[in-house]
Amino acid sequence: MPQPDANDDAVTRQLARDFDPGRLPAGFYEDPYPVYRALQRFDPLHACPDGSLFVTRAGDLDTVYRDRTHFSSDKRVAFAPRFGTDSPLFEHHTTSLVFNDPPYHTRVRRHIVSALSPATLKAMSRDLEILIERLCDAMQTRGDVDLIEDFAAAIPVEVIGNLLGVPAQERGALRGWSVAILAALDPAPTPAALARGNASVTEFLEFTRALLADRRRRPRGAEDLLSRLILEESAQEPLTATELQHNCIFLLNAGHETTTNLIGNGLQLLLSHPAERERLSAEPGFIGSAVEECLRFESPNQLGNRLVVQDMTLGDRHLTTGTYLTLCIGAANRDPDAFEDPDRFDITRQSNRHVAFAAGAHACAGMNVARLEGQLAIAAFLRRFPRAELTGGARRSPRARFRGFESLPARID
Repeated sequence: MPQPDANDDAVTRQLARDFDPGRLPAGFYEDPYPVYRALQRFDPLHACPDGSLFVTRAGDLDTVYRDRTHFSSDKRVAFAPRFGTDSPLFEHHTTSLVFNDPPYHTRVRRHIVSALSPATLKAMSRDLEILIERLCDAMQTRGDVDLIEDFAAAIPVEVIGNLLGVPAQERGALRGWSVAILAALDPAPTPAALARGNASVTEFLEFTRALLADRRRRPRGAEDLLSRLILEESAQEPLTATELQHNCIFLLNAGHETTTNLIGNGLQLLLSHPAERERLSAEPGFIGSAVEECLRFESPNQLGNRLVVQDMTLGDRHLTTGTYLTLCIGAANRDPDAFEDPDRFDITRQSNRHVAFAAGAHACAGMNVARLEGQLAIAAFLRRFPRAELTGGARRSPRARFRGFESLPARID
């Protein structure tokens, strides 16, 4: 992938003109930001070969996220040719919370948000701190560790497993299922990726069917997230058994992948920016703004989508009904019109209005859980291992939608 010089308009224009999410250029997974900058500068509403538009400006994303009249989150039409309407992936991704509009979206989201109350977060904090300290103890005995496998990925699967009451001994397969299902959402999944995704949905459905059956026999009360969702079965507009199962899968997937990426990306950023790391170690009170900057600088979820359902104008472009938009969160969070010196990592950045959790009615229902996990995990790691260093050989996940690491080797001193 050509790296544009600030004065080389020809190269930058070429990057923007040639961009195709279905055929990403070499080096994109390592560093997509030169392409994003080129698109923002020369083609912020980029027409893709498939007829969709790739949107990169922060202001445009904010407009789309908050407008429920002209834009829809429903993906049935878009997913049909990709997954096939009789596939497990199609059933899952068109039933889960994120790819639906009201009233279904509103009804399911209400129960999830109410269950993740401030009291719930306070109650989970102590168990989360104990888990993080236990993981740190285990890493300290080894010295050479993988910050993803040994730390970042181990935290959210336990948190979401606790929220849904998944028995500890049955959580081993959750991460693999989650990664396979979400990989199918990338712009151009391979046949092998689709096969893994379909198989994972099928296995996950069997798992949640048994989990729900057990919870119906032994309900845990209104404080339990899964019990709250089961109560919907007796509501005026009940959730079907299939809807319950798929939203359990959605919660496990959404709570796992992006939070793993938040913690992994955050540690990589701080260990590779020594001045900011020392700043945070000296002033632990900056952990809140540091996590927000990690979310902005390396957004765990890089892409979203919307369907135009009523003609309207966005920027200087007239959008017609039926047009799909890809909303580039990673680009918007480095938009120079929205952030001063956007390519500088600054843990004390003020007015950090990033869209890492989207915005509007579809803002991430679990954002406060993710923030809590990120803050406690990163703060504890820096406190326990003040001289930890990356040892090379980091491996980025080869996906455009979710940005994180598959492996992040480090040495614990």
